[in-house]
Amino acid sequence: MLSFSSLPRSWRVCGALLAGTGTILGALIAHLPEADFGPGGRAMAHSALEMQMWHALALLALGLTTQGRPAKALALGGCGLLLGTLLFCGGVYFTAFTGAHAAHVAPTGGSLLILSWLCLAFGWLRA
Repeated sequence: MLSFSSLPRSWRVCGALLAGTGTILGALIAHLPEADFGPGGRAMAHSALEMQMWHALALLALGLTTQGRPAKALALGGCGLLLGTLLFCGGVYFTAFTGAHAAHVAPTGGSLLILSWLCLAFGWLRA
């Protein structure tokens, strides 16, 4: 079971996994033929890749700088960064490769990312 004290380690692991899969996706985005993307999909996928990599670095930094059990605001912010990145980038990748929109997945993920950054700011302000 995941506990508050194991969150920093989980953030490091998930950040590294996001960076690793981002590297793979970067190669695919660069080398796949245009026919494998929906209309405007390559540019869209590249934007999702940038968001994924920036948030991978953020999770790594959060995991490396958080000692012990994080405050609730930091815990919410870190977990929200992970979930928001998966939802936002996953929704954008889906649209980029298929041309179909994934309902409200990307906007929900983006909203979650915004709220997560606000939670982190609040948590660091209180620390």
